Amino acid sequence: MNATEIELLAPAEPLAAYLDQRDLGAGEVRIEPIGDGHSNLTFLLERGGARLVLRRPPRGPLPPSAHDVVREARLLSALRPHGVLVPEVLAICEDERVIGAPFYLMAYVDGFILTEAMPAQLAGEAETVATCLVDGLVDLHAVDPAAEELAGFGRADGYLERQLKRFGGLYEVNATRPLPDLEAVAEWLAANLPASPPSTVVHGDYRLGNVMLAPSPTRLAAILDWEMATIGDPLADLGYMTAMWSQSDDPPNAVSDLSAVTRGNGFPDRDFLARRYAERSGRSIDSLPWYQVLALWKAAIFLEGSFRRFGAGTTADPFFAGLETGVPALAALARSRAGN
Repeated sequence: MNATEIELLAPAEPLAAYLDQRDLGAGEVRIEPIGDGHSNLTFLLERGGARLVLRRPPRGPLPPSAHDVVREARLLSALRPHGVLVPEVLAICEDERVIGAPFYLMAYVDGFILTEAMPAQLAGEAETVATCLVDGLVDLHAVDPAAEELAGFGRADGYLERQLKRFGGLYEVNATRPLPDLEAVAEWLAANLPASPPSTVVHGDYRLGNVMLAPSPTRLAAILDWEMATIGDPLADLGYMTAMWSQSDDPPNAVSDLSAVTRGNGFPDRDFLARRYAERSGRSIDSLPWYQVLALWKAAIFLEGSFRRFGAGTTADPFFAGLETGVPALAALARSRAGN
């Protein structure tokens, strides 16, 4: 992202004025993008010794209800008192006149987000990284979804049916070309719907690239990117986490390659993750293959929306250019996993 794009998405002068109103640092604001930046956008703000993180939606066109950063910020504030490892929210701005979109500010958390390579500080800790990832999900699913702070963030019943309906609708909005594999998978998912266990808080995009790890000792420092979180079926998170986990014998695909580090030496496979989750949570994982297909189907539909934005010229992210072939390949993988 070049300086012009940064200024367009996170303009320094109005942000400085906003920070002044809330006594968040002083002086000139230094702004740089952080993270993958493939969905909601994240920027590091440094000002007078203060380090803050800004989250805002990407430029449109956007599908209805997607990229709701205000809801995401309120959920973080609701989860933090329950011990969930989320950054502290410092301010929420719903006034689009400030930077051209709603946004929120949170405290900076120091740590590593693993993508292609293992940092030296975590060398030899591959299995520990995997267990930290799983245990963070188990702990999230142990939060009482009926807690007062979480009222209004989702309904306990019918989660899977709503997912199929919502993403089926997003497919109609997002599709830029015929994708028959996604249509076939949608039919298979509906015909083979499993019975859900009791509802929990679900993250909706829980994968290695959306957590931050800290060293000495290796531990989970923060869980990030909560825009798809709600109350629902915990196995949907497990299915997504394992489907997005890349192992050495996997063919390349557009989502698991975001965390290609796990193809390296010492990282366990998807079965290890699933077994540990089952042991620690006490939940049956007999229907896990269905949830993994659901994860791949949803990811393909979501990424097709990103490809639509790329075609509309509202983003120049080179990752999105690869979705011309990446989305059909992901759709084909979902269909093959469904055996359809």
